[in-house]
Amino acid sequence: MSLTVYSTCPQSKDVAPGEYLAAVAATARWSEEAGCAGMLVYTDNSIADPWLVSQTAIAATERLAPLVAVQPVYMHPYTAASMVSSLACLHGRSVHLNMLAGGFKNDLVALGDDTEHDDRYTRTVEYTQILTSLLRGETVTREGRWHQVQNLKLAPACPPELMPEVLISGSSPAGRAAAAEIGATPIRYPEPLAETDPADAPSGGGVRMGIIARDDADEAWRVAHERFPADRTGQVAHAMAMRVTDSHWHHQLARRTKAPTPSAELGAEPEPYWLGPFENYQSFCPYLVGSHDRVAAEVARYLERGVEVFVLDIPPDAEELGHAGEVFTRATAAVGA
Repeated sequence: MSLTVYSTCPQSKDVAPGEYLAAVAATARWSEEAGCAGMLVYTDNSIADPWLVSQTAIAATERLAPLVAVQPVYMHPYTAASMVSSLACLHGRSVHLNMLAGGFKNDLVALGDDTEHDDRYTRTVEYTQILTSLLRGETVTREGRWHQVQNLKLAPACPPELMPEVLISGSSPAGRAAAAEIGATPIRYPEPLAETDPADAPSGGGVRMGIIARDDADEAWRVAHERFPADRTGQVAHAMAMRVTDSHWHHQLARRTKAPTPSAELGAEPEPYWLGPFENYQSFCPYLVGSHDRVAAEVARYLERGVEVFVLDIPPDAEELGHAGEVFTRATAAVGA
């Protein structure tokens, strides 16, 4: 069994402009030291360009691979392929790709894009096929629905050993079909395993989640509620976002009940699955919270179902990534990986 863990880069809108460069470099170094293979770099209309942010991460580390979010609306597939191959040429480093089909609806509308949900996945498939063909050194001719290219070839070429890993959202049927067509790893936002019949639960691929773990479960929950306190303003923003989004995963998570709170019963530890940050518009993924052993046991259940990729939420510091690393160490030991 293989296991790949990505962290996530802080967003420029959440950090003072004069401090953002240092924040990216620091998070990249923490991630590498914690054993992460890479670091997800977001893209949307409100934050710094992910390719420039990724170059900062590369310069600050020795092996970490930026996982760049690629939005087809933003650039031609040739340009994205050129970014990958140019960074490989300049730094001798791999750049991984998180292919997007959607995004914030208002962002897409502002760019004049009103493509429907499933069609966006069809577009991303076409886009990714052109991009990866170019990276493989092929001369590409394609009369597609969204892109038309004639005898297009990429230079400099991307060395075969630096070809990117490709991820894509796999929460919806359209996303899972797209992943299969382009050979990408589908990433989903998981539901609690305690409430899911093993026969019905998706297997394989990857999951997107946060982890807050300590030796003591009560301490982990204290940290969780301190970091992500209940916030009425955030709850209103969450409700407003729900009214305009067509994101399958967003609605999937929103259907979940309120997160459990730590039990007062002596010796009892609550289920670790927690949607508090999502419900308060503080994060877009579920969290696992609890003791190292309890959270590791839950992660081990994902591993046993074939999950090989974990994309973690933005870490607040190196210590938090260290606790997550401890969880993965215990989980892999539990399943004999």
